[in-house]
Amino acid sequence: MRCVVLAFLIALVTGPALAQAVDGVEPRHGVAMHGDVKYGPDFRHFDYVNPDAPKGGTIRLAAEGTYDSFNPYIIKGVTAEGAGLVFETLMASSSDEAFSEYGLLAESVYVPEDRSWVAFKLRENARWHDGTPVTVEDVIFSLNVLKEKGHPFYRFYYKNVAKAQRVGPRTVRFDFSGGVNRELPLIVGQLPVLPKHYWEDREFGQSTLQPPLGSGPYRVADYEPGRYVVYERVEDYWGKDIPVNRGRWNYDTIRYDYFRDPTVIREAVKSGTVDLRLENQAKAWATAYEGPAVRSGELTLEEIDHDQPTGMQAFAMNTRRPPFDSPKVREAMAYAFDFTWTNRNLFFGQYSRTESYFSNSELASSGVPTGRELDILERFRAQLPPEVFTQEYDPPETNGDGYPRENLKAALSLLNEAGWVVRDMKLVRERTGRPFSFEILLVNKAFERVVLPYVANLEKLGMEVEVRVVDSAQYQNRLDSFDFDMMIAGWGQSLSPGNEQRDFWSSQAAERNGSRNYTGLADPVVDQLIDMIIQAPSREELVLRTRALDRVLLWHHLVVPNWHIGYFRVAYWDKFGRPELNPPYGLPYLDAWWVERDKAAAVKTAQSEAGTPESAEGGGETAITAIVLAALALLALFFFRRHHAGRAS
Repeated sequence: MRCVVLAFLIALVTGPALAQAVDGVEPRHGVAMHGDVKYGPDFRHFDYVNPDAPKGGTIRLAAEGTYDSFNPYIIKGVTAEGAGLVFETLMASSSDEAFSEYGLLAESVYVPEDRSWVAFKLRENARWHDGTPVTVEDVIFSLNVLKEKGHPFYRFYYKNVAKAQRVGPRTVRFDFSGGVNRELPLIVGQLPVLPKHYWEDREFGQSTLQPPLGSGPYRVADYEPGRYVVYERVEDYWGKDIPVNRGRWNYDTIRYDYFRDPTVIREAVKSGTVDLRLENQAKAWATAYEGPAVRSGELTLEEIDHDQPTGMQAFAMNTRRPPFDSPKVREAMAYAFDFTWTNRNLFFGQYSRTESYFSNSELASSGVPTGRELDILERFRAQLPPEVFTQEYDPPETNGDGYPRENLKAALSLLNEAGWVVRDMKLVRERTGRPFSFEILLVNKAFERVVLPYVANLEKLGMEVEVRVVDSAQYQNRLDSFDFDMMIAGWGQSLSPGNEQRDFWSSQAAERNGSRNYTGLADPVVDQLIDMIIQAPSREELVLRTRALDRVLLWHHLVVPNWHIGYFRVAYWDKFGRPELNPPYGLPYLDAWWVERDKAAAVKTAQSEAGTPESAEGGGETAITAIVLAALALLALFFFRRHHAGRAS
């Protein structure tokens, strides 16, 4: 009898724990790409938030261009800024680890040693904004609809997720195919979960301005396409007290006003119409933010250091079409760009030259390959340029005097090798006489001041270059269909590169409209190196394999590297509270900052005394006010110059 009772008690104690296992795998609260997670199972909040941050207030931000959709997961339409605030994923990433995720919609995750599948148990209290529970069926529906009708990126991103199935009342399991892929459990953790019951009688693949149903901390409160969109904090948000959310999502209202021009956005910041802007133009940072509010400190200009990879921004060449189907031509293009002059004269010396696709990180290659990195590349030696093994990649340098004579001579020599010659001051194809002509596609007119000096150097070589600025919708359509010769592209990188590299560089992505393989690279060696990165068994091996990929990409001469900066340039009105610690891999002004009432009141008074708008109420009007003021200023400047020109003549 004692044995029976003892067995019953053991079953009573261990039964629930055993019941939680999926195929013998115990649940975890989080998962890391390599090694263990930083935060233990009993963590209360991330280190870089204030768990006692007050709720309330409004943050007013600027967006450029326009929008015609609230669905951020399809290729059609231009999505409203901030639309992702409405939705949630199974897991949430931290901003102070290379790549770790913790339970959001899922309370626990199950990952076997070989990572051949992953399972998630949903939180019992997870709810859509209409009060309906988030279910396993919603998760399975989300995977299927994204692969079938979502942006082509998702079909590619989730292609090795073979199936999803219900394995418990609140547990869903995903099985993988295609061999070892250590990142897939974390990729599935990033799956946006969509409400099946909402989309059953709606067409998911079509853009829509009907505010969508989500489960996230915010929902659409008000909007007018092309003018503004307002998100309000969900008062009864189901997830406000879970560890990954504690101390976050503090604003009552997040508002985006739309502007056509970044110059007007800066005027809106100075007038108080916009509360915060991450400045992306060096000249503007150095010269545009002036006035009493800046001098008094009410409008703060701050440079906040970060450790996140800055990736690659560059003049990207489309190798699918001539003349950029020639490696020699692409190499020559780099010699015509005078970064030293550009940085000194246009950027006030703020930037560093980018020399890697993984700049500002340990993932960037340097020197010549040795040791294990050389071993990785050795198997591909016959298929790679010899420079991969013998030289460190360095973009061509100049003395910055504005006329890179020696560089242009080197460029012309490479062009001659590629079959181009100068006749009658024009660069033409030696055999056919066809002129060397191409178009640089831009979406931001501010980039013209950078591009035009580059064009001037190219024209010295005899090239015919047209610079075309188009609106955001046309620009996106042309990018999606690879309808361009050269454009300014950016490839952001994380500390843990993986499956997204397929979308950037793989042969399959080169043929798939909507991918980020803008250059059209199709190289079996690159495909294999990407697979090796995805399958890397350790952090050390991941770093070495990524450096190998970096070298191969650089020596393909796909781009003319631009520049990067190791800090955020932030202009903001001093109405915010901030945690003492900023995470090394981000700037969480949207989710971890908050409005301090006393400071906000002082800012409002300062704006009122300056005769500037006092609040975001009627924000469409404040945006128009800023535009009108800027237009009047430009008109006055025009007549001033015209008047003085008349007097001078």
